[in-house]
Amino acid sequence: MSSLPSPHGIGDLEHAFEFIDFLAAAGQTYWQVLPLGPTSPIFGSSPYMSFSAFAGNPLFIAPELLYRDGLLDSDDLAAPGFSEYFVEFDKVIPWKERLLAKAWQRFRTAGNRSGFEQFRDSTEWLADHTLFMALKRKFNQKPWYQWPEEVCTANRKSLLVAEAELAESIEYYQFEQYLFFSQWHRMRQYAAEKGVRIIGDLPVYVGLDSVDVWANQNIFELRKKSRLPASVAGVPPDYFSSTGQLWGNPLYRWNTRKGVVKDQLYDWWTRRFATVFSLVDVLRIDHFRGFESYWSVPGNDRTAEHGTWKKGPGLVFFREMEKRLGHLPVIAEDLGMITPEVEKLRDNLGYPGMKILQFAFDGNPANPYLPCNYDPNCVVFTGTHDNDTVLGWYLDPDVPEESKQQFRKAANRQDCPLQAVHRDFIYLAMSSTAVLSILPMQDILGFGNDCRMNMPSTPSGNWVWRCAPRYFSDEISTWLLDQTRFFNRLPEPEPSKPSAGEKK
Repeated sequence: MSSLPSPHGIGDLEHAFEFIDFLAAAGQTYWQVLPLGPTSPIFGSSPYMSFSAFAGNPLFIAPELLYRDGLLDSDDLAAPGFSEYFVEFDKVIPWKERLLAKAWQRFRTAGNRSGFEQFRDSTEWLADHTLFMALKRKFNQKPWYQWPEEVCTANRKSLLVAEAELAESIEYYQFEQYLFFSQWHRMRQYAAEKGVRIIGDLPVYVGLDSVDVWANQNIFELRKKSRLPASVAGVPPDYFSSTGQLWGNPLYRWNTRKGVVKDQLYDWWTRRFATVFSLVDVLRIDHFRGFESYWSVPGNDRTAEHGTWKKGPGLVFFREMEKRLGHLPVIAEDLGMITPEVEKLRDNLGYPGMKILQFAFDGNPANPYLPCNYDPNCVVFTGTHDNDTVLGWYLDPDVPEESKQQFRKAANRQDCPLQAVHRDFIYLAMSSTAVLSILPMQDILGFGNDCRMNMPSTPSGNWVWRCAPRYFSDEISTWLLDQTRFFNRLPEPEPSKPSAGEKK
């Protein structure tokens, strides 16, 4: 969402309509987005480190829609010359905050509150989120575990006092979420009318400094005194890292024997799935393998080397979620160290896994990422937000020439001009038997690594790429439509309804 064109420094829920038009004209039926939660410059504005697993990012609220609703003046829409190629979060955040504050003041005095009050009264998670955000503002954005004891422990009596003291701030944060959800549902309805379904992205773990942990401390592995994690998430050492990856997220108390904690944990996940599925049509679960088994690292360790594998909740958990919520349309992110047990869990649930074409060319004819080896129940990606662009991969001197040669052979090329690399990757993805083919916009356009979205384990320079509006051209749309039609990936037309008097 942040990468969409707009004059306001970051993609928003007005300019998403134009992208949906582009997708529909190009014959595309799915749009995959990154997580939608509120982000923070403290964490590099990463969508995977949010203050809430339920709330929406207020940076995506569209100023034009606030103007049409009478909450801003036309002069307010004049943006201070933002870049169209990357998000300048240090400029965008204060500018958007000023607009939202002005819209709030006008809404308080002249707005129609019926929709707002209905949203506030019917949104179960909103009270915890808005109190949390108001407390963070009061305590100068310090993490919740550094707040005074009485609010750090979420003592009910102290929280009632805080709710009264911070009532105005709380109501402002409720207003932010009302705007986000109202604009999002308007956009999603338009997407549905255009035949475009939205694929969301759900990180398995939540950030330590989040309302999810603060308001639900009982379901996470935390130390009683410091409330810091007793154990944290990560992955063990492998080919890519001799010390593993230490993510630092608190772990869920999946293995507790206390029924109350288990019930609370399952109830929280039920609310989480229900909220996310109110926003999207399909959900990619990031780090799906953590539901089968997860790497648990002692909370004080500085690397992930000395962790242990622990059993996740497995099939029982998902069957319970299905019992409560019905069928869950899920894509399982099954990349990395995948065991037969993880594959069995995925297959028992019927979830498609992921295939990344950039991982296919290691010289092994049995490589599971080679299109000739796909089980049809999978989703193929040329790359993801964590990968090079495909052109960047091809130009990378660290990628062995043998890998590039194998790519050319797979594409039936003796030689591959640079301007054709991205389209050859797309050819391989679309011509595969995968049930779905997902293409990063950078790969559709043939952009290099200067347009890469994220470089894992680097603290800055990520999540900022934006696509200028001129790149959503008729030529690109027509080419993509032709490829989609050629590989029989257009949606089947709906059967026509019989006219009056016509026999069925």
